[in-house]
Amino acid sequence: MISRRLFSTLKCLRNEATQGIARSGTPPRLARMQRGLPQKRAIKDVNKVIAVSSAKGGVGKSTIAVNLALAFAKRGLRAGILDTDIFGPSIPTLMNLSGEPRLTEGNKLLPLTNYGVKAMSMEFLVGKDSHVAWRGPMLQKALQDLLHNVEWGGLDVLVLDLPPGTGDVQLTIAQQIILNGAVIVSTPQSLSLIDSVKGINMFKQMQVPILGMVQNMSLFQCSKCGHEEHIFGHDGVKRTCKEWDVNFLGDVPLHPLINDSSDHGKPTVVAEPNSSRSKAFEDISTEVAKLIDL
Repeated sequence: MISRRLFSTLKCLRNEATQGIARSGTPPRLARMQRGLPQKRAIKDVNKVIAVSSAKGGVGKSTIAVNLALAFAKRGLRAGILDTDIFGPSIPTLMNLSGEPRLTEGNKLLPLTNYGVKAMSMEFLVGKDSHVAWRGPMLQKALQDLLHNVEWGGLDVLVLDLPPGTGDVQLTIAQQIILNGAVIVSTPQSLSLIDSVKGINMFKQMQVPILGMVQNMSLFQCSKCGHEEHIFGHDGVKRTCKEWDVNFLGDVPLHPLINDSSDHGKPTVVAEPNSSRSKAFEDISTEVAKLIDL
């Protein structure tokens, strides 16, 4: 099994942790060493890396991340998406992908591909119905494998779909990976916005450029009568952007077809390429591309 091969070094990793032996690789710069931080590394064969984050679960972050990657591919860019949510991966379902990745001769993982976008997720390694109950060294080893043991084959842009919150995974990525920026997703609801500010502050503290915020589920329009309703509040994300001096990247409406297409593994950008909903994602990708000089 690939998963056994991938995590065969866990025993050695535990020994290093207990004995205080430094990990292999380029020594960190003195300034970062003094703060106890490792030197940031690039992801091999990837030109630009952006993180899509939300400190609150259930705001549609993964849907935004997938459609953003697909919108990049639609522009002719070599795009990929990495599902860094070890415990609750969503990318395999959204991308309609399953199966175990093949290994290169150098023992690197080959991502799966659909809709012109390369994808990697922990679910490909452990199976859809398997639960993951890891912490500490095992969690970190799994994350390091996803970040540095994948053969992307040359990408213009890689989208990292971060798990909700501001915990170990988010901090590890912000501290160890060279990120070109972070996109923060929130609904206009006050409860979501309270947590989104925590995400803004985390990235600022980690010196990661904040590209801006996306307001998801911003407006519901009845398909029968055309009546518009702001179910989760009105322009809350725009107000937060103004308050914290963050770019507003765009609105994504609350629409049943976005949910339906996501559940069936054919996201909006490919399911409804000419719709206003697809255009919303494409407009956001255009803004992000400008900000990271893509």
